[in-house]
Amino acid sequence: MSTLSSRDNLVQRYPTAIVKTTPEYKANVAEWQQLIDQLKERLQEATNEGKPKSLALHRKRGQLSARERLDLLLDEDSPFLELAALAGYDQDDMTLGGSVVSGIGLVSGILCVVSAHVPTMAGGAMNETSALKGGRVHQIAMANRLPTVTLVQSAGANLQQQFKVFHRGGAGFRNQALQSKAGIPSCCVVFGSSTAGGAYTPGMSDYVIMVKKQAQVFLGGPPLVQMATGEVTDAESLGGADMHSRVSGVSDQLANDEYDGIRKAREWMANLNWEQKGPLPPRHITGHYEEPYYDPEELLGIVSANIRIPFDATEVIIRIVDGSRFTPFKPNYGGNLVCGWAFIQGIPVGIISNNNVIFTQESNKATQFIQLCNMKNTPLIYLQNITGFMVGKRYEEEGIVKAGSRFINAVSNSKVPAITIMMGASYGAGNYAMSGRAYEPRFLFSWPNSRCSVMGAEQLTGVLDLVMRQGAARMGKKIDEELANERKAMFQMSVEAESDVYYTSSRLLDDGIISPTQTRTVIGFCLAAIYNTNVEGGNLYGVSRM
Repeated sequence: MSTLSSRDNLVQRYPTAIVKTTPEYKANVAEWQQLIDQLKERLQEATNEGKPKSLALHRKRGQLSARERLDLLLDEDSPFLELAALAGYDQDDMTLGGSVVSGIGLVSGILCVVSAHVPTMAGGAMNETSALKGGRVHQIAMANRLPTVTLVQSAGANLQQQFKVFHRGGAGFRNQALQSKAGIPSCCVVFGSSTAGGAYTPGMSDYVIMVKKQAQVFLGGPPLVQMATGEVTDAESLGGADMHSRVSGVSDQLANDEYDGIRKAREWMANLNWEQKGPLPPRHITGHYEEPYYDPEELLGIVSANIRIPFDATEVIIRIVDGSRFTPFKPNYGGNLVCGWAFIQGIPVGIISNNNVIFTQESNKATQFIQLCNMKNTPLIYLQNITGFMVGKRYEEEGIVKAGSRFINAVSNSKVPAITIMMGASYGAGNYAMSGRAYEPRFLFSWPNSRCSVMGAEQLTGVLDLVMRQGAARMGKKIDEELANERKAMFQMSVEAESDVYYTSSRLLDDGIISPTQTRTVIGFCLAAIYNTNVEGGNLYGVSRM
Protein backbone atom coordinates (compact mmCIF):
# COMPACT_ATOMS: atom_id res chain seq x y z
CA MET A 1 0.00 0.00 0.00
CA SER A 2 1.51 3.36 -0.81
CA THR A 3 0.43 6.82 0.21
CA LEU A 4 3.53 8.94 0.68
CA SER A 5 3.76 10.93 3.89
CA SER A 6 5.92 13.99 4.48
CA ARG A 7 8.42 11.67 6.19
CA ASP A 8 8.68 9.51 3.05
CA ASN A 9 9.37 12.55 0.92
CA LEU A 10 12.21 13.61 3.24
CA VAL A 11 13.91 10.20 3.61
CA GLN A 12 15.71 9.13 0.50
CA ARG A 13 15.41 5.69 -0.99
CA TYR A 14 18.69 3.97 -0.17
CA PRO A 15 20.73 3.03 -3.26
CA THR A 16 21.61 -0.59 -3.97
CA ALA A 17 24.88 -1.93 -5.33
CA ILE A 18 23.52 -5.35 -6.28
CA VAL A 19 23.93 -6.67 -9.84
CA LYS A 20 21.63 -9.62 -10.46
CA THR A 21 23.45 -10.89 -13.53
CA THR A 22 26.65 -11.94 -11.72
CA PRO A 23 27.53 -15.66 -11.37
CA GLU A 24 27.71 -15.23 -7.57
CA TYR A 25 24.16 -13.90 -7.40
CA LYS A 26 22.80 -16.76 -9.50
CA ALA A 27 24.73 -19.35 -7.49
CA ASN A 28 23.35 -17.93 -4.25
CA VAL A 29 19.77 -18.19 -5.55
CA ALA A 30 20.31 -21.83 -6.52
CA GLU A 31 21.79 -22.71 -3.11
CA TRP A 32 19.03 -20.91 -1.26
CA GLN A 33 16.34 -22.70 -3.23
CA GLN A 34 17.67 -26.00 -1.90
CA LEU A 35 17.58 -24.69 1.69
CA ILE A 36 14.04 -23.35 1.26
CA ASP A 37 12.82 -26.61 -0.30
CA GLN A 38 14.28 -28.47 2.68
CA LEU A 39 12.58 -26.07 5.10
CA LYS A 40 9.22 -26.47 3.35
CA GLU A 41 9.56 -30.26 3.50
CA ARG A 42 10.28 -30.24 7.24
CA LEU A 43 7.52 -27.74 8.01
CA GLN A 44 5.13 -29.95 6.06
CA GLU A 45 6.28 -32.89 8.16
CA ALA A 46 5.43 -30.83 11.25
CA THR A 47 1.77 -30.65 10.14
CA ASN A 48 1.50 -34.44 10.49
CA GLU A 49 -0.76 -35.23 13.45
CA GLY A 50 0.03 -38.87 14.05
CA LYS A 51 -0.26 -42.31 12.54
CA PRO A 52 -3.05 -43.01 10.02
CA LYS A 53 -4.61 -45.54 12.42
CA SER A 54 -4.84 -42.96 15.22
CA LEU A 55 -6.27 -40.34 12.87
CA ALA A 56 -8.84 -42.78 11.49
CA LEU A 57 -10.03 -43.72 15.00
CA HIS A 58 -10.23 -40.04 15.96
CA ARG A 59 -12.37 -39.22 12.93
CA LYS A 60 -14.55 -42.29 13.53
CA ARG A 61 -15.47 -40.70 16.86
CA GLY A 62 -16.58 -37.61 14.92
CA GLN A 63 -13.76 -35.44 16.21
CA LEU A 64 -11.82 -32.75 14.37
CA SER A 65 -8.03 -32.69 14.15
CA ALA A 66 -6.03 -30.10 16.12
CA ARG A 67 -5.32 -27.97 13.05
CA GLU A 68 -8.94 -28.18 11.89
CA ARG A 69 -10.03 -26.89 15.29
CA LEU A 70 -7.58 -24.00 15.04
CA ASP A 71 -8.73 -23.13 11.52
CA LEU A 72 -12.32 -22.85 12.75
CA LEU A 73 -11.28 -20.80 15.79
CA LEU A 74 -9.32 -18.21 13.83
CA ASP A 75 -11.03 -15.50 11.80
CA GLU A 76 -11.49 -16.25 8.13
CA ASP A 77 -8.31 -15.21 6.26
CA SER A 78 -6.57 -14.41 9.56
CA PRO A 79 -2.78 -14.48 9.34
CA PHE A 80 -1.29 -17.19 11.55
CA LEU A 81 2.25 -17.04 12.88
CA GLU A 82 3.02 -20.57 14.04
CA LEU A 83 5.50 -20.77 16.91
CA ALA A 84 8.16 -23.46 17.39
CA ALA A 85 6.75 -25.69 14.68
CA LEU A 86 9.97 -27.73 14.60
CA ALA A 87 10.34 -28.11 18.37
CA GLY A 88 11.45 -31.67 19.07
CA TYR A 89 12.69 -32.18 15.51
CA ASP A 90 14.99 -35.19 15.11
CA GLN A 91 14.83 -36.08 18.81
CA ASP A 92 13.96 -39.75 19.08
CA ASP A 93 12.03 -39.50 22.35
CA MET A 94 10.04 -36.37 21.43
CA THR A 95 7.02 -35.69 19.25
CA LEU A 96 7.50 -33.12 16.49
CA GLY A 97 5.99 -29.88 17.73
CA GLY A 98 5.64 -31.27 21.25
CA SER A 99 2.15 -32.67 20.52
CA VAL A 100 0.75 -29.14 20.44
CA VAL A 101 0.18 -26.55 17.69
CA SER A 102 0.70 -22.98 18.89
CA GLY A 103 0.79 -19.57 17.27
CA ILE A 104 -0.63 -16.06 17.04
CA GLY A 105 -3.72 -15.13 15.06
CA LEU A 106 -6.99 -13.20 15.09
CA VAL A 107 -10.03 -14.48 16.97
CA SER A 108 -13.08 -12.23 16.63
CA GLY A 109 -10.74 -9.47 15.48
CA ILE A 110 -8.47 -9.75 18.54
CA LEU A 111 -4.84 -10.82 18.27
CA CYS A 112 -4.44 -13.89 20.49
CA VAL A 113 -2.08 -16.72 21.31
CA VAL A 114 -3.86 -19.94 20.34
CA SER A 115 -2.83 -23.51 21.09
CA ALA A 116 -4.32 -26.91 20.31
CA HIS A 117 -3.28 -30.24 21.78
CA VAL A 118 -2.76 -32.98 19.19
CA PRO A 119 -4.72 -35.90 20.68
CA THR A 120 -3.74 -38.23 17.83
CA MET A 121 -0.08 -38.15 18.95
CA ALA A 122 0.29 -40.17 22.16
CA GLY A 123 -3.13 -38.98 23.28
CA GLY A 124 -1.86 -35.40 23.40
CA ALA A 125 0.41 -36.39 26.28
CA MET A 126 3.03 -33.80 27.22
CA ASN A 127 6.73 -34.56 26.89
CA GLU A 128 9.79 -32.45 27.65
CA THR A 129 9.41 -30.51 24.41
CA SER A 130 5.75 -29.79 25.25
CA ALA A 131 6.78 -28.29 28.58
CA LEU A 132 9.51 -26.13 27.03
CA LYS A 133 7.24 -24.98 24.22
CA GLY A 134 4.39 -24.22 26.61
CA GLY A 135 6.73 -22.10 28.71
CA ARG A 136 7.91 -20.11 25.72
CA VAL A 137 4.38 -19.58 24.37
CA HIS A 138 3.28 -18.30 27.78
CA GLN A 139 6.27 -15.95 27.87
CA ILE A 140 5.19 -14.49 24.51
CA ALA A 141 1.59 -14.06 25.69
CA MET A 142 2.66 -12.31 28.90
CA ALA A 143 5.33 -10.05 27.38
CA ASN A 144 2.99 -8.89 24.62
CA ARG A 145 -0.26 -8.91 26.63
CA LEU A 146 -2.03 -11.36 24.30
CA PRO A 147 -5.20 -13.19 25.39
CA THR A 148 -4.99 -16.99 25.04
CA VAL A 149 -7.34 -19.67 23.76
CA THR A 150 -6.36 -23.29 24.37
CA LEU A 151 -8.09 -26.24 22.68
CA VAL A 152 -7.60 -29.12 25.10
CA GLN A 153 -7.58 -32.87 24.71
CA SER A 154 -4.62 -34.21 26.64
CA ALA A 155 -3.68 -37.34 28.54
CA GLY A 156 -1.47 -35.23 30.84
CA ALA A 157 2.21 -36.01 31.23
CA ASN A 158 3.92 -38.73 29.24
CA LEU A 159 4.73 -41.00 32.17
CA GLN A 160 7.70 -42.53 30.36
CA GLN A 161 9.27 -39.06 30.57
CA GLN A 162 7.95 -38.27 34.04
CA PHE A 163 11.28 -36.90 35.29
CA LYS A 164 11.70 -34.59 32.29
CA VAL A 165 8.08 -33.41 32.36
CA PHE A 166 7.15 -33.27 36.05
CA HIS A 167 9.71 -30.71 37.24
CA ARG A 168 9.28 -28.31 34.30
CA GLY A 169 5.63 -29.00 33.59
CA GLY A 170 4.31 -27.66 36.89
CA ALA A 171 5.37 -24.17 35.82
CA GLY A 172 2.55 -24.26 33.28
CA PHE A 173 -0.08 -24.05 36.02
CA ARG A 174 1.81 -21.26 37.79
CA ASN A 175 2.04 -19.42 34.48
CA GLN A 176 -1.73 -19.60 34.03
CA ALA A 177 -2.25 -18.17 37.50
CA LEU A 178 0.19 -15.32 36.81
CA GLN A 179 -1.53 -14.61 33.50
CA SER A 180 -4.91 -14.33 35.22
CA LYS A 181 -3.47 -12.04 37.90
CA ALA A 182 -1.98 -9.85 35.15
CA GLY A 183 -5.46 -9.41 33.68
CA ILE A 184 -4.67 -11.24 30.44
CA PRO A 185 -7.74 -13.36 29.64
CA SER A 186 -7.57 -17.10 29.01
CA CYS A 187 -10.20 -19.37 27.52
CA CYS A 188 -10.13 -23.16 27.33
CA VAL A 189 -12.27 -25.46 25.19
CA VAL A 190 -12.18 -29.12 26.26
CA PHE A 191 -12.88 -31.56 23.43
CA GLY A 192 -12.04 -34.93 24.95
CA SER A 193 -10.49 -36.71 27.88
CA SER A 194 -8.15 -34.42 29.83
CA THR A 195 -6.49 -36.20 32.70
CA ALA A 196 -4.16 -35.25 35.58
CA GLY A 197 -1.98 -32.37 34.30
CA GLY A 198 -4.39 -32.02 31.38
CA ALA A 199 -7.19 -31.31 33.88
CA TYR A 200 -5.39 -28.33 35.37
CA THR A 201 -5.38 -26.44 32.08
CA PRO A 202 -9.16 -25.89 32.23
CA GLY A 203 -8.98 -25.71 36.01
CA MET A 204 -6.61 -22.71 35.86
CA SER A 205 -8.30 -20.94 32.91
CA ASP A 206 -10.53 -17.88 33.28
CA TYR A 207 -13.28 -19.37 31.14
CA VAL A 208 -14.02 -23.01 30.32
CA ILE A 209 -16.17 -24.57 27.62
CA MET A 210 -16.74 -28.33 27.52
CA VAL A 211 -18.13 -30.39 24.66
CA LYS A 212 -21.13 -32.52 25.62
CA LYS A 213 -20.60 -36.31 25.71
CA GLN A 214 -16.94 -35.86 24.69
CA ALA A 215 -15.09 -33.75 27.24
CA GLN A 216 -13.94 -35.43 30.43
CA VAL A 217 -11.84 -33.71 33.08
CA PHE A 218 -10.51 -35.52 36.13
CA LEU A 219 -7.34 -35.66 38.18
CA GLY A 220 -7.43 -39.46 38.05
CA GLY A 221 -9.42 -41.65 35.68
CA PRO A 222 -11.69 -44.53 36.76
CA PRO A 223 -8.82 -47.10 37.00
CA LEU A 224 -6.77 -44.83 39.27
CA VAL A 225 -9.82 -43.98 41.41
CA GLN A 226 -10.59 -47.67 41.86
CA MET A 227 -6.98 -48.48 42.73
CA ALA A 228 -6.65 -45.56 45.17
CA THR A 229 -10.07 -45.62 46.86
CA GLY A 230 -11.86 -48.79 45.80
CA GLU A 231 -14.63 -46.68 44.24
CA VAL A 232 -15.99 -48.02 40.95
CA THR A 233 -17.21 -45.34 38.55
CA ASP A 234 -17.36 -44.54 34.84
CA ALA A 235 -15.57 -41.69 33.07
CA GLU A 236 -18.71 -39.70 32.22
CA SER A 237 -20.10 -39.57 35.76
CA LEU A 238 -16.62 -39.04 37.22
CA GLY A 239 -15.65 -36.07 35.09
CA GLY A 240 -17.94 -35.63 32.10
CA ALA A 241 -18.91 -32.29 30.60
CA ASP A 242 -22.50 -32.51 31.83
CA MET A 243 -21.43 -33.16 35.43
CA HIS A 244 -18.90 -30.33 35.40
CA SER A 245 -21.49 -27.97 33.89
CA ARG A 246 -24.29 -28.84 36.34
CA VAL A 247 -22.60 -30.05 39.53
CA SER A 248 -18.92 -29.10 40.02
CA GLY A 249 -19.03 -25.77 38.16
CA VAL A 250 -15.65 -26.39 36.48
CA SER A 251 -17.35 -25.77 33.12
CA ASP A 252 -18.80 -22.35 32.31
CA GLN A 253 -20.49 -23.39 29.08
CA LEU A 254 -21.77 -26.75 27.79
CA ALA A 255 -21.31 -27.04 24.02
CA ASN A 256 -23.47 -29.33 21.92
CA ASP A 257 -20.57 -30.39 19.71
CA GLU A 258 -17.07 -29.30 18.68
CA TYR A 259 -18.34 -26.65 16.29
CA ASP A 260 -20.55 -25.18 19.01
CA GLY A 261 -17.61 -25.20 21.44
CA ILE A 262 -15.46 -23.23 19.01
CA ARG A 263 -18.34 -20.83 18.31
CA LYS A 264 -18.73 -20.20 22.04
CA ALA A 265 -14.99 -19.46 22.35
CA ARG A 266 -15.20 -16.92 19.54
CA GLU A 267 -18.28 -15.40 21.20
CA TRP A 268 -16.42 -15.13 24.51
CA MET A 269 -13.54 -13.35 22.78
CA ALA A 270 -15.91 -10.96 21.01
CA ASN A 271 -17.39 -9.93 24.38
CA LEU A 272 -14.06 -9.16 26.04
CA ASN A 273 -14.03 -5.47 25.09
CA TRP A 274 -10.26 -5.90 24.73
CA GLU A 275 -8.08 -3.00 23.60
CA GLN A 276 -4.42 -2.61 22.79
CA LYS A 277 -2.53 -0.50 25.34
CA GLY A 278 0.09 0.57 22.84
CA PRO A 279 -1.79 2.19 19.97
CA LEU A 280 -0.41 1.15 16.58
CA PRO A 281 0.70 3.95 14.25
CA PRO A 282 -2.17 5.05 11.96
CA ARG A 283 -0.21 4.13 8.83
CA HIS A 284 -0.06 0.50 9.95
CA ILE A 285 -3.77 0.37 10.75
CA THR A 286 -4.86 1.97 7.47
CA GLY A 287 -2.27 0.16 5.36
CA HIS A 288 -0.98 3.46 3.98
CA TYR A 289 2.67 2.50 3.80
CA GLU A 290 5.05 1.63 1.00
CA GLU A 291 6.22 -1.86 0.18
CA PRO A 292 10.01 -2.16 -0.29
CA TYR A 293 11.18 -0.62 -3.55
CA TYR A 294 13.68 -3.45 -3.97
CA ASP A 295 12.21 -6.93 -4.25
CA PRO A 296 12.60 -9.05 -1.07
CA GLU A 297 13.12 -12.07 -3.34
CA GLU A 298 16.50 -10.55 -4.18
CA LEU A 299 17.68 -11.50 -0.69
CA LEU A 300 18.23 -15.02 -2.02
CA GLY A 301 20.84 -13.71 -4.43
CA ILE A 302 22.45 -11.20 -2.06
CA VAL A 303 23.08 -13.51 0.90
CA SER A 304 25.17 -16.62 0.45
CA ALA A 305 23.90 -19.85 1.95
CA ASN A 306 27.50 -20.27 3.16
CA ILE A 307 27.86 -18.15 6.31
CA ARG A 308 31.61 -17.79 5.70
CA ILE A 309 30.92 -15.55 2.70
CA PRO A 310 30.22 -11.94 3.83
CA PHE A 311 27.44 -9.70 2.53
CA ASP A 312 26.39 -6.10 3.13
CA ALA A 313 23.69 -5.96 5.81
CA THR A 314 22.38 -2.70 4.35
CA GLU A 315 21.32 -4.58 1.22
CA VAL A 316 19.16 -6.80 3.45
CA ILE A 317 17.68 -3.88 5.38
CA ILE A 318 16.52 -1.97 2.29
CA ARG A 319 14.60 -5.06 1.13
CA ILE A 320 12.54 -5.36 4.30
CA VAL A 321 11.77 -1.70 5.18
CA ASP A 322 9.02 0.52 3.80
CA GLY A 323 9.92 2.09 0.47
CA SER A 324 13.53 0.89 0.92
CA ARG A 325 13.98 4.17 2.83
CA PHE A 326 16.64 3.95 5.53
CA THR A 327 18.34 6.62 7.65
CA PRO A 328 21.75 5.28 8.77
CA PHE A 329 23.28 6.29 12.10
CA LYS A 330 27.04 7.11 12.12
CA PRO A 331 27.55 5.60 8.62
CA ASN A 332 31.23 6.60 8.59
CA TYR A 333 32.04 5.29 12.07
CA GLY A 334 32.24 1.64 13.16
CA GLY A 335 31.39 0.42 9.68
CA ASN A 336 31.11 -3.25 10.69
CA LEU A 337 27.90 -2.41 12.54
CA VAL A 338 24.99 -0.97 10.55
CA CYS A 339 22.50 1.08 12.58
CA GLY A 340 19.64 3.26 11.50
CA TRP A 341 15.95 4.07 11.46
CA ALA A 342 13.19 2.99 9.11
CA PHE A 343 9.55 1.88 9.06
CA ILE A 344 8.25 -1.65 8.66
CA GLN A 345 4.56 -1.83 7.68
CA GLY A 346 4.13 1.74 8.89
CA ILE A 347 5.73 1.09 12.31
CA PRO A 348 8.94 2.98 13.22
CA VAL A 349 11.91 0.75 14.11
CA GLY A 350 15.59 1.03 14.93
CA ILE A 351 17.74 -1.59 13.20
CA ILE A 352 21.11 -2.97 14.30
CA SER A 353 22.94 -5.35 11.99
CA ASN A 354 26.42 -6.74 11.37
CA ASN A 355 28.83 -6.59 8.48
CA ASN A 356 31.63 -8.35 10.32
CA VAL A 357 33.36 -8.68 13.68
CA ILE A 358 32.68 -6.10 16.42
CA PHE A 359 35.46 -3.63 17.31
CA THR A 360 35.47 -0.87 19.94
CA GLN A 361 33.94 1.68 17.56
CA GLU A 362 31.08 -0.68 16.69
CA SER A 363 30.39 -1.24 20.40
CA ASN A 364 30.30 2.48 21.14
CA LYS A 365 28.08 3.13 18.15
CA ALA A 366 25.57 0.42 19.13
CA THR A 367 25.42 1.59 22.74
CA GLN A 368 24.54 5.16 21.75
CA PHE A 369 22.02 3.95 19.17
CA ILE A 370 20.20 1.78 21.73
CA GLN A 371 20.04 4.80 24.04
CA LEU A 372 18.51 6.90 21.28
CA CYS A 373 15.89 4.25 20.48
CA ASN A 374 14.93 4.14 24.16
CA MET A 375 14.59 7.93 24.18
CA LYS A 376 12.35 7.73 21.10
CA ASN A 377 10.30 4.72 22.36
CA THR A 378 11.28 2.88 19.17
CA PRO A 379 11.35 -0.94 18.97
CA LEU A 380 14.68 -2.51 18.02
CA ILE A 381 15.31 -5.04 15.26
CA TYR A 382 18.54 -7.05 15.57
CA LEU A 383 19.72 -8.70 12.32
CA GLN A 384 22.44 -11.09 13.45
CA ASN A 385 25.40 -12.15 11.32
CA ILE A 386 28.22 -11.97 13.81
CA THR A 387 31.36 -13.98 14.58
CA GLY A 388 31.98 -12.11 17.84
CA PHE A 389 34.13 -9.35 19.30
CA MET A 390 37.65 -8.74 17.99
CA VAL A 391 40.44 -10.32 20.05
CA GLY A 392 44.15 -9.57 20.32
CA LYS A 393 46.65 -7.53 22.33
CA ARG A 394 45.99 -4.27 20.50
CA TYR A 395 42.23 -4.49 20.97
CA GLU A 396 42.51 -5.40 24.65
CA GLU A 397 44.67 -2.31 25.14
CA GLU A 398 42.06 -0.23 23.34
CA GLY A 399 39.47 -1.41 25.86
CA ILE A 400 37.37 -3.88 23.84
CA VAL A 401 36.22 -5.47 27.11
CA LYS A 402 34.91 -2.14 28.41
CA ALA A 403 33.30 -1.18 25.11
CA GLY A 404 31.75 -4.62 24.65
CA SER A 405 30.47 -4.57 28.22
CA ARG A 406 28.76 -1.23 27.63
CA PHE A 407 27.14 -2.69 24.50
CA ILE A 408 25.86 -5.75 26.39
CA ASN A 409 24.81 -3.53 29.30
CA ALA A 410 22.71 -1.45 26.91
CA VAL A 411 21.08 -4.52 25.35
CA SER A 412 20.37 -5.99 28.80
CA ASN A 413 18.78 -2.83 30.23
CA SER A 414 17.00 -1.59 27.10
CA LYS A 415 13.28 -1.21 27.78
CA VAL A 416 11.95 -1.05 24.23
CA PRO A 417 10.84 -4.37 22.71
CA ALA A 418 13.35 -6.24 20.56
CA ILE A 419 12.94 -8.67 17.67
CA THR A 420 15.95 -10.75 16.62
CA ILE A 421 16.56 -12.42 13.26
CA MET A 422 19.51 -14.80 12.91
CA MET A 423 20.51 -14.46 9.27
CA GLY A 424 23.98 -16.03 9.35
CA ALA A 425 26.58 -16.65 12.02
CA SER A 426 25.73 -16.11 15.68
CA TYR A 427 28.86 -16.84 17.68
CA GLY A 428 30.16 -16.13 21.16
CA ALA A 429 29.49 -12.84 22.92
CA GLY A 430 28.34 -11.48 19.56
CA ASN A 431 25.17 -13.52 20.11
CA TYR A 432 24.70 -11.79 23.46
CA ALA A 433 25.37 -8.28 22.17
CA MET A 434 22.95 -8.83 19.29
CA SER A 435 20.12 -9.87 21.64
CA GLY A 436 20.31 -13.64 21.46
CA ARG A 437 17.86 -15.92 23.25
CA ALA A 438 19.36 -15.30 26.72
CA TYR A 439 18.59 -11.57 26.38
CA GLU A 440 14.87 -12.21 25.98
CA PRO A 441 13.91 -10.48 22.74
CA ARG A 442 10.14 -10.51 22.31
CA PHE A 443 10.59 -12.76 19.27
CA LEU A 444 13.54 -14.57 17.70
CA PHE A 445 13.51 -16.28 14.30
CA SER A 446 16.27 -17.94 12.26
CA TRP A 447 17.06 -18.25 8.58
CA PRO A 448 17.78 -21.82 7.38
CA ASN A 449 21.48 -21.07 6.79
CA SER A 450 22.16 -19.71 10.28
CA ARG A 451 24.39 -21.33 12.88
CA CYS A 452 24.72 -20.57 16.59
CA SER A 453 27.53 -21.65 18.90
CA VAL A 454 30.27 -20.37 21.19
CA MET A 455 32.39 -20.08 18.03
CA GLY A 456 32.77 -21.75 14.62
CA ALA A 457 33.42 -25.50 14.73
CA GLU A 458 36.88 -25.22 13.16
CA GLN A 459 37.96 -22.41 15.49
CA LEU A 460 36.63 -24.15 18.60
CA THR A 461 38.30 -27.43 17.65
CA GLY A 462 41.55 -25.61 16.92
CA VAL A 463 41.47 -23.76 20.26
CA LEU A 464 40.95 -26.97 22.23
CA ASP A 465 43.67 -28.74 20.25
CA LEU A 466 46.10 -25.90 20.96
CA VAL A 467 45.25 -25.93 24.68
CA MET A 468 45.74 -29.70 24.78
CA ARG A 469 49.14 -29.47 23.09
CA GLN A 470 50.32 -26.68 25.40
CA GLY A 471 49.24 -28.71 28.42
CA ALA A 472 51.04 -31.79 27.15
CA ALA A 473 54.21 -29.76 26.52
CA ARG A 474 54.16 -28.40 30.06
CA MET A 475 53.90 -31.92 31.44
CA GLY A 476 56.51 -33.33 29.05
CA LYS A 477 54.05 -35.75 27.42
CA LYS A 478 54.12 -36.86 23.81
CA ILE A 479 51.02 -36.42 21.68
CA ASP A 480 49.49 -39.47 19.97
CA GLU A 481 48.77 -37.67 16.68
CA GLU A 482 46.47 -40.33 15.26
CA LEU A 483 44.30 -40.39 18.37
CA ALA A 484 44.37 -36.58 18.62
CA ASN A 485 43.20 -36.21 15.03
CA GLU A 486 40.37 -38.71 15.58
CA ARG A 487 39.21 -36.80 18.65
CA LYS A 488 39.43 -33.48 16.79
CA ALA A 489 37.34 -34.82 13.92
CA MET A 490 34.68 -36.24 16.27
CA PHE A 491 34.51 -33.04 18.32
CA GLN A 492 34.27 -30.84 15.23
CA MET A 493 31.41 -32.98 13.88
CA SER A 494 29.63 -32.66 17.24
CA VAL A 495 29.99 -28.87 17.32
CA GLU A 496 28.80 -28.56 13.72
CA ALA A 497 25.75 -30.69 14.49
CA GLU A 498 24.88 -28.75 17.65
CA SER A 499 25.20 -25.35 15.94
CA ASP A 500 22.92 -26.37 13.06
CA VAL A 501 19.72 -24.32 12.88
CA TYR A 502 17.45 -27.38 13.01
CA TYR A 503 19.23 -28.63 16.13
CA THR A 504 18.82 -25.30 17.93
CA SER A 505 15.24 -24.77 16.74
CA SER A 506 14.35 -28.29 17.90
CA ARG A 507 15.43 -27.23 21.39
CA LEU A 508 13.40 -24.00 21.46
CA LEU A 509 16.39 -21.67 21.01
CA ASP A 510 14.36 -19.74 18.45
CA ASP A 511 10.65 -19.26 17.78
CA GLY A 512 10.86 -20.80 14.32
CA ILE A 513 12.81 -21.01 11.06
CA ILE A 514 11.72 -18.68 8.26
CA SER A 515 12.78 -18.00 4.68
CA PRO A 516 14.62 -14.68 4.15
CA THR A 517 11.77 -13.62 1.89
CA GLN A 518 9.33 -13.92 4.81
CA THR A 519 11.37 -11.66 7.09
CA ARG A 520 9.43 -8.42 6.51
CA THR A 521 6.06 -10.15 6.94
CA VAL A 522 7.11 -11.93 10.13
CA ILE A 523 8.65 -8.80 11.68
CA GLY A 524 5.54 -6.77 10.79
CA PHE A 525 3.29 -9.37 12.43
CA CYS A 526 5.49 -9.44 15.55
CA LEU A 527 5.44 -5.63 15.76
CA ALA A 528 1.63 -5.70 15.68
CA ALA A 529 1.70 -8.15 18.60
CA ILE A 530 4.20 -6.04 20.52
CA TYR A 531 1.89 -3.02 20.43
CA ASN A 532 -0.69 -4.84 22.56
CA THR A 533 1.25 -3.32 25.45
CA ASN A 534 2.91 0.07 25.88
CA VAL A 535 6.13 0.59 23.93
CA GLU A 536 8.31 2.71 26.18
CA GLY A 537 12.03 3.18 26.59
CA GLY A 538 13.90 3.87 29.78
CA ASN A 539 17.21 4.52 31.50
CA LEU A 540 19.85 1.97 30.46
CA TYR A 541 22.49 2.15 33.10
CA GLY A 542 23.63 1.01 36.44
CA VAL A 543 27.42 1.04 36.84
CA SER A 544 29.40 0.91 33.61
CA ARG A 545 33.15 0.88 33.01
CA MET A 546 33.76 4.08 31.09
